[in-house]
Amino acid sequence: MTEQSHGLEADVLVSTPAGKVQAAQAAYLASLTDKQIKRILVLIAMEAEAAPLIQALGLVQDTPRVIPEPAPCVSFSGSHAGAHVHVVVNGKCGKHGVDNVGTVPAALTAYLALQAFDPDLVISTGTAGGFGAQGAAIGDVFLSTATVNHDRRIPIPGFDQYGLGLHAALPTPQLQAALGLKAGLVSSGNSLDYVERDMEIMREHDTSVKEMEAAAIAWSASLFGVPMFSVKAITDIDEFLENLATAAASLQQVLPQVLHYVSGKRYREL
Repeated sequence: MTEQSHGLEADVLVSTPAGKVQAAQAAYLASLTDKQIKRILVLIAMEAEAAPLIQALGLVQDTPRVIPEPAPCVSFSGSHAGAHVHVVVNGKCGKHGVDNVGTVPAALTAYLALQAFDPDLVISTGTAGGFGAQGAAIGDVFLSTATVNHDRRIPIPGFDQYGLGLHAALPTPQLQAALGLKAGLVSSGNSLDYVERDMEIMREHDTSVKEMEAAAIAWSASLFGVPMFSVKAITDIDEFLENLATAAASLQQVLPQVLHYVSGKRYREL
């Protein structure tokens, strides 16, 4: 889900060299055992974000449930371009009746889905806030280079880096070039708005995309040793409901292309 960005933020300063993230991605790719991508797990927080993709791919809700209750998440499965595709949505809050958004349900859903479907690749997707200084515009789709938490501040040696939770994404330069997509760091937090220290952290890490789930999903994926990247469509919190449809339409167009491109390829071919 998108996080409040006060519109597209044009004043985010660049201070962290992009080369640091690129080096982290290269090291991460070198650490992986290269394999063919045959099973893809797509994780989405909100039903409105997921519905167009589920319909476009002709996926069917898993009955009986693959992920058992009391977990609220709901899974849909099918195939696309020769790969098994599983889309899992966080589901609704039983108490408040709204979508389960934020890092807690994202980590839970990701962990249970990784156990249930044993994927070769995890894709975190949905809407997000964008930063004009990093080239974002409404409806743009970004691929992640890495994920961090901007609101998990623990100023104790060792815990500070744990709190930041930097995870390099699976490098996707060829996918980016083939589909003409943008790329950048994705930062996650649990509040729709932000405080100034959050913004300072996002500036320090050249954040392009601000949302509420990807860093948690990256953490869960790392426990299983499964590579992950994000596909995020930019919307604007000031007109969220209106732009949610625009962003979902962008995802509906781009995500099948992403799935088609990655299906059957090896990690180093992305």
